[in-house]
Amino acid sequence: MNWFENLVNIINGIMWNKNLLVILLVVSGIIFTIRTRGVQFRLFAHMCQLLTEKSKVGKDDVSSFQAFCISTASRVGVGNLAGVVAAVSVGGPGSVFWMWVVALLNSATAFIESTIAILYREKDPKGGYRGGAPYFLTKGLNQKWLGVLFVIFALICWGGVFQVISNSVTESFNTAFGINTNMTSLILVVLSAGVLFGNRNKIVKVLDKMVPFMAALYLIVVFYIIVKNIGLMGTTMVDIFEHAFGVKQFLGGTFGSVVMEGVKRGLFSNEAGSGSAPCAAAAAEVEHPAKQGLIQALGVLVDTVVICSATAFVILLSNGHVQEGLGGMTLLQEAFRYHVGEWGVVFTAVILFLFSFSTILGISFYAKPNLYFLCEKEWPQEAFKIFTLIMLYWGGVRQNFLVWSLADLGLGLMTIVNMIGVFPLVSKALESLKDYEVKYFKNN
Repeated sequence: MNWFENLVNIINGIMWNKNLLVILLVVSGIIFTIRTRGVQFRLFAHMCQLLTEKSKVGKDDVSSFQAFCISTASRVGVGNLAGVVAAVSVGGPGSVFWMWVVALLNSATAFIESTIAILYREKDPKGGYRGGAPYFLTKGLNQKWLGVLFVIFALICWGGVFQVISNSVTESFNTAFGINTNMTSLILVVLSAGVLFGNRNKIVKVLDKMVPFMAALYLIVVFYIIVKNIGLMGTTMVDIFEHAFGVKQFLGGTFGSVVMEGVKRGLFSNEAGSGSAPCAAAAAEVEHPAKQGLIQALGVLVDTVVICSATAFVILLSNGHVQEGLGGMTLLQEAFRYHVGEWGVVFTAVILFLFSFSTILGISFYAKPNLYFLCEKEWPQEAFKIFTLIMLYWGGVRQNFLVWSLADLGLGLMTIVNMIGVFPLVSKALESLKDYEVKYFKNN
């Protein structure tokens, strides 16, 4: 199997280490921002208004807010914690600024791909709608084979992500509570099975309640930490901007790593352009395609500008000695310990569990329309649930670095296939945006 592992590493090296995907997504974010005339800035207040708007949906329908929660559940995960820690550890405070930049740009990408997903979705025989990259690649470009490739790459990615999530949770629980990895893995499997083997509405209802709760809980504690250290916030913000454009970093040859770490971690976290979130967007019962596109664009901003920033501030506001020689979840747990005491370690483990559990459910929701695209029968749906539970248990008890590489491989390839469909269809999303603005502002 060495040849296979080497092949995976070579492809990942081209996509990630050579920054092919970073360039692709940043450039597309710039292009889409220009072509939408900065929709994420112009209509930001309207996006927030849409999120609180009451929608009339049927029993089996997914509301606009629920679609936002589903996509946010997938975005808000390990990347918001360990991913941000990695960015700050490698790229320093300046990487936080570049995370903000990539989120602001790629919220336009999220708008485009989600609007396209609504335009090319189809009715689900079981109720509601289904859609996403495979559907607009087939119906918009008449390239079903690309849709099939997307699903295959997505399954590879999600299988790896399940294992990475489980491994992170078991490690943090072992540190915080001394619970062995087998027990934590079993708990995660049992809880996931209880929801996964219900109907689709069960997943939606759990996420509808869980996402706002876990985000609010995390942000409340971080807000307390910021208030407690308010005197250091000015210095911290100066550090972020100085390191983002710092002469020292430029002369020292580390400026590139500062930029790229921020960009990479921002892209990993918010998923804009990967084709995942459009699966949730397509399921929403909305009166206009652009409306859900705007809500998904807001999701990118919430994920990176708000939640990722919260994690970064916890680390940057801690004593420098806390950060020495540490990385990953250990660094974050020690930073929380520094700010709030011993219970901070436990709090971090619990939050990671909530973030991870929501991601598991969010991906499971994504998988449904993708599997139906391949086969209308029910057995692939049930097989995926079993596959999910196996990956969760296996990832919790054994760390397999090849699977981590496969997750990166799947994510990279599905992003490339997704963008192949997005670029030719961007005009459709722009027409929808223009139509929406005319109707909305004319009536208001």
